Amino acid sequence: MPNLKEVRNRIASTQSTSQITKAMKLVSATKLRKAQTAIVKMRPYAEKLQLILANLAGAVDDDPKLKAYFDSRKVKKALVIVVTSDRGLCGALNSNVVKTTRMIIDEMYKPRGTEVSLKFFGKKAYDYFKKSDINCDTSSMDVFSDLNSDRVFKITENIANDFISGKYDEVRIIYNQFKNAATQKVMVEKVFPVAVERFENDSDETTQFDADYIFEPSKAKILYDLVPRAVKTQVYKACLDSFASEHGARMVAMDKATDNANELIGKLQLKYNQARQAAITGEILEIVGGAAALD
Repeated sequence: MPNLKEVRNRIASTQSTSQITKAMKLVSATKLRKAQTAIVKMRPYAEKLQLILANLAGAVDDDPKLKAYFDSRKVKKALVIVVTSDRGLCGALNSNVVKTTRMIIDEMYKPRGTEVSLKFFGKKAYDYFKKSDINCDTSSMDVFSDLNSDRVFKITENIANDFISGKYDEVRIIYNQFKNAATQKVMVEKVFPVAVERFENDSDETTQFDADYIFEPSKAKILYDLVPRAVKTQVYKACLDSFASEHGARMVAMDKATDNANELIGKLQLKYNQARQAAITGEILEIVGGAAALD
């Protein structure tokens, strides 16, 4: 039978772990409410911005400066923005993004001979890729330490300038899209060149919006502000999605960890009681045997 002291120590240790995981679950649940509110408010704005952009897309061909955002060229150099969390203990959230990033590099870019650079939002993906031979940009890795639109917009503006100048021929972003606390979906989206897609309704049927609007100022001038804003919003929305996904995944993971710890405590308590009962029975047998020997 196991030593009683060992079992007691394991029970105490598991109870301590259970208290920690329960506290982490409560913290993540509190942060999740705020993060979920932010992403739910952002999505309608991003969708409406995309819809307006679709209406104005026809003016792109009329202006060489605007065409720079939409310029599709041979992809010799590509930038992949990898969005993960700063901390672990959130299930497979970060590993799924890392696996997808690895797959994109190996299956999409390497066969073409494309030179790939990685830009990290969050620290966990860098922990995996830092030992690889891929060029890693860590200048924005701490973006979640103080997540705000101004900072993300500035980073995106610099990326846009790099694309227009020809430093990169393509830019993609990989992140977890928040569905609910228990469900996150890894998304791979093209940031540059900008792809204007028609707004899709809930029935998955493409709806064309060709209304005869009068624009003041001209469509081209509106697009000067609209295209950069749409791209910045896309990247910021990806950050909000990832932030909400992190806390949702951690809340679920810590809830399961707490349940597992409580189940283990029950098993250890049973084992302790069995060992204690065996020890008492052994002592009784020794007393009875000693009394019989005296007789």
